[in-house]
Amino acid sequence: MEFASAASPVAVCGFCRSTLAREGDALRRIGVSAELFDDHSPLQVGASGRWQGLPFTIVGRLQLGYAQGRWSEWHALFDNGRSGWLAEDNGRYVMAFAQPGVPALPARELFVPGAALALDGRDWRVASVVAARLEAAQGELPSVPRLGEPVQVIELRSPSEEVGSLEFGPEGSVSWSIGRAAVLAELALSGLREDSEKTLGGRALACPSCGNSLEIRLDSTRSIVCGQCHAVVDVSQGVGGDLAHFEQQNGAAEGGAPRIPLGATGRLDLGEGPRDWQVVGYVERCTQPQDPEEDVYFWREYLLYAREVGFAFLVDAEDGWSWAVPLAGAPKVRGEQAQWKGRTYERSDSYVSRVTWVLGEFYWRLERGERTHHIDYATGSRRLNREQSGQEVTWSEGGTLQADALAQAFALPEAQRAALAREVSPFKADTGGSSLLVRVAVGFVVVVFVVLWLLDSSRDECDGVRQTFGAASLEYQQCRERGRYAHSSSGGSYGGWSGGGGGHK
Repeated sequence: MEFASAASPVAVCGFCRSTLAREGDALRRIGVSAELFDDHSPLQVGASGRWQGLPFTIVGRLQLGYAQGRWSEWHALFDNGRSGWLAEDNGRYVMAFAQPGVPALPARELFVPGAALALDGRDWRVASVVAARLEAAQGELPSVPRLGEPVQVIELRSPSEEVGSLEFGPEGSVSWSIGRAAVLAELALSGLREDSEKTLGGRALACPSCGNSLEIRLDSTRSIVCGQCHAVVDVSQGVGGDLAHFEQQNGAAEGGAPRIPLGATGRLDLGEGPRDWQVVGYVERCTQPQDPEEDVYFWREYLLYAREVGFAFLVDAEDGWSWAVPLAGAPKVRGEQAQWKGRTYERSDSYVSRVTWVLGEFYWRLERGERTHHIDYATGSRRLNREQSGQEVTWSEGGTLQADALAQAFALPEAQRAALAREVSPFKADTGGSSLLVRVAVGFVVVVFVVLWLLDSSRDECDGVRQTFGAASLEYQQCRERGRYAHSSSGGSYGGWSGGGGGHK
């Protein structure tokens, strides 16, 4: 055993997994760590980089598990002797540091996802409440790992883009850390795993539904869809044994397909400078209105991946194309307004959605029938979206995109470019409910016009939609449904803008 720091009190042997405590010049074996789940991360013990100009080396690792899967936290030892933790966070990374003391805490029952709290002199929003346990450890650690013991992890996010983490261990122990988003490209990392680079080759398994070979390409994948039978396979707990899976029952299997193919790469500026983004996942969603007389709105999301920064989304909705990236922090919400990075956004809509069809790979665990609660905010062409699913709240930020820019970025053939076109109008925020009234009025006028037009014509009013998108498309199905309910009210998603899902860490 070689210790990188003279201050490290404990280490886990990478060969036999013995947990060794250092007492002067002697080592004492105090336990054995469980085997690490190989998540094919590009990070590894021995890799080095720089954070805000300070050099660090990854010397250890903790791996925690919870109901939605596992995540790793990497012990970063800085040259000045300070310890930090580099952890995955919704497909991206956060560099966090333990704080010297725990601030005065409110009652535990007040830590509810979405709740606003003042803690340690800062304003926070509760992002998630997770019951986890430490499953394995590796390398040098600042304290003895308590393997197998339950821990409650409460994650907080602030308007200043900080991520706070409270960990409540057994016997009343509490730890408090604060971190910020870390972009791998800016960490100047070296010594990464040679067989990774975030894209895998050879990590394959058999589909538990049809036996088709599935190849997992991203280290962060928690769900993968079989290309043959379209079963959704859960790999959040590993790839050995019987894998949990479910069949998809949706008409998209008979003809629906992404307008931008899976695997396509395009160069786009999604708020962080031009980067090459690859399409790795595809999701179709619809609203779930409480009133059965209300319209159901459909939209599509494309999960994008760039090695330097992580994941982003392209959203294809009725009101045009948009992009979204997950936020490390959380906007400040007051009444109907949300403030983020100097901009004030007005609340524009709230709705519930469910996933109807998926393809590709995803960094969160997909569950059949799972509902997501959305709240949209907007200012001009910029948007914010708040999503809550279970015990987790995530925020994303983005803006509008032109269809021709997407077609050019992904080098789509001319024959496919017409299918990307949408009627794009400036995004209007809801001011005191006026947006909803305008939408209802406009929708009513359009419906009346269509009815009158149908009385004077024998043509199918959805024929143009069918020719553009196909008979199996959601657009054509929605057009047909609207023709049946001429007096249905507006409701659900205004553009259906969604930032996707995501599991804790």
